[in-house]
Amino acid sequence: MAHHHGRSTNGFTGLSFTYLICLLWHGLLASAATVTYDFNVTWLTANPDGMADRPTIGINGQWPIPTIRVAVGDRLIVNVLNSLGNESTSLHFHGLFMRGATHMDGPVSVTQCPIPPGERFTYNFTIDQPGTYWYHSHIHGQYPDGIRGPLIVHDPESPFKDMYDEELVMTVSDWYHDQMHGLLTWFMSKANPAGAEPVPNSALLNDTQNLSVPLQPGKTYLFRMVNIGAFAGQYIWFEGHNMTILEVDGVYTHPAEASMIYLATAQRCSFLITARNDSSNNFPIVASMDTDLFDTLPDGLNWNVTGWLVYDDAKPLPEPAVLYEPFEPFDDMGLVPWDNQTILGEPDQTISLDVIMDNLSDGANYAFFNNITYVAPKVPTLYTVLTAGEHATNPAIYGTYTHSFVLERDQIVDIVVNNLDPGKHPFHLHGHHFQVIWRSPDDAGPFSADANLTDLRFPRIPMRRDTVVLHQNGNMVLRFKSDNPGVWLFHCHIEWHVQSGLMATFIEAPLDMQRDITLPADHLAVCEKAGVPTVGNAAGHGGLSSSRSGDWLDLSGERMPPGRLPEGITTRGIVALVFSCVSGILGVAVVAWYGFAGAAVGEEAVSGRDGGQQQQQQVVEGKGGGSGGESDGVMADRGGLSSPGEKRLSS
Repeated sequence: MAHHHGRSTNGFTGLSFTYLICLLWHGLLASAATVTYDFNVTWLTANPDGMADRPTIGINGQWPIPTIRVAVGDRLIVNVLNSLGNESTSLHFHGLFMRGATHMDGPVSVTQCPIPPGERFTYNFTIDQPGTYWYHSHIHGQYPDGIRGPLIVHDPESPFKDMYDEELVMTVSDWYHDQMHGLLTWFMSKANPAGAEPVPNSALLNDTQNLSVPLQPGKTYLFRMVNIGAFAGQYIWFEGHNMTILEVDGVYTHPAEASMIYLATAQRCSFLITARNDSSNNFPIVASMDTDLFDTLPDGLNWNVTGWLVYDDAKPLPEPAVLYEPFEPFDDMGLVPWDNQTILGEPDQTISLDVIMDNLSDGANYAFFNNITYVAPKVPTLYTVLTAGEHATNPAIYGTYTHSFVLERDQIVDIVVNNLDPGKHPFHLHGHHFQVIWRSPDDAGPFSADANLTDLRFPRIPMRRDTVVLHQNGNMVLRFKSDNPGVWLFHCHIEWHVQSGLMATFIEAPLDMQRDITLPADHLAVCEKAGVPTVGNAAGHGGLSSSRSGDWLDLSGERMPPGRLPEGITTRGIVALVFSCVSGILGVAVVAWYGFAGAAVGEEAVSGRDGGQQQQQQVVEGKGGGSGGESDGVMADRGGLSSPGEKRLSS
């Protein structure tokens, strides 16, 4: 439920300059509002692809969850009641800078404690950015269970406000029949040593597979599209119509024509579509999951979803035309921000991050920046900032495994990301847009600052957004200004990689945060209910009464990942070891069978072995993981099946 409260102005007399200034100021205040949403987060049952009922997280007894709508300058208040009963939750407002309100950003163990079942929590902040955003849970991989939806910030001063007749919001997403808890348990286990991500069961448009979008001939429509999925990037096109891109991730762009776009998870794009002047035909809308991200393609998987632009609902809805690889979507590096912001100056600080996937001693596959896989601290990082006094500028207090970097106010910062992995990764920075000043093609290897790549080859007006795709075995350079004090995550937005540790923490102007931020009582209350400490370093040592640096540097008892494998043990070695062990056990079983059993017993032993293989196959495919419908989409063998054939659309 949303409540909108306008602000009134006081009357005045006279026409002095002072009064005119007051009039202008009060007029700005009058245009803003306080928009309040009361959200009761609950379980319900949903079946958006018509294939399997499954427990789904809704809001106020409804799913899909509500679209949040506000205007530039509004104060947004979201009152959350967690009625899930068996899970904690949180909300993150993806892409919003939370300027002056980093404690409202939402990631658990970073800027807040989890909201336990039965507890309440209020998000309260002012929005100063126009554009297309979304909100989702930011705890334990929860949002793919359903708690994700659009957030639209309307702009009365948009430079494009006179270019369209109507506005439409459209989401694209992947969908799993199994719940995340069971899928994550399998994904982060020795049963999956290669780290194969669970493959979605379906693709969705507006959380359905039968979307119809009515159009009137000759009208122009602004589509605001958001990828709210967990894993799959999506190729998107509208047959018979071109798109005119006007915004990506909240950044207005000079209009750019496109016949196909690519949206990675968490990316947004707003574009115009002008309807044809006649209503003689309807046209398919197609979203096709990027199957290059999938290690296998399960039998029966349809990686496409089709909707329709409907001019006449009495006419047939045609099947989409067959397209063949390679797809050629619009390259977002060619976008030019509307404000023509030129490249920021030389960096004051450069942070280099190598993306690595590797196994640890528990046999599971983890994701690393450099040699660090993220592990949540005992005290939320922001709360460490606020209680550390002068120690807050020392990155060591935030823990060995939060991968924390301290930034001074108003630095120019470069993030150099080298992808040492054969998969794509959409990287997102909380609290900022970044200029994408360089992105290599596939398989270019690590970035080399001295390889004749100077600022002269960087674009004068770089593309800007908050989520960008890093190509396989490639590199990129992101540049931003640290002008927003806060604790901000930088992470891959494939949810499987978030959970396996592909995150770093930027702690921006920590002493400014101490001066400007006071935690609300309800934020501290959920920490007490959840049993989470709110004072001290990442391990809970130090505290408001401690000025001794030794206390703050004591990280004994901090949370840690499993240990490293001995040198020379690789993923292939682990797989080989597993199969060797299985073969050895089967060999011993065969010897015992011949030595001690008759033919009848032998037949029974063979039958039992087959049953074991069948059971193993069931685990590999993810069936029985989670409490949703059965999954036929989870396979463990990285590189098992080849990529799909030429035909990309299946009926």
